[in-house]
Amino acid sequence: MIFYEVICFCCKKVFRIYEGTEKYKRYKKNRKGLYSCDDCSRRIQMEAMTRF
Repeated sequence: MIFYEVICFCCKKVFRIYEGTEKYKRYKKNRKGLYSCDDCSRRIQMEAMTRF
């Protein structure tokens, strides 16, 4: 299985993006973008929902 190791912009931990996921497709198009791990993604989404 192919994967990339990326640094989360929020918590600065290294996480893996596996082939076939939406994050993998976005990473292939834009490698210099900001990406977050699953834990931080959920935390950001929950915070946005509570402030909306």
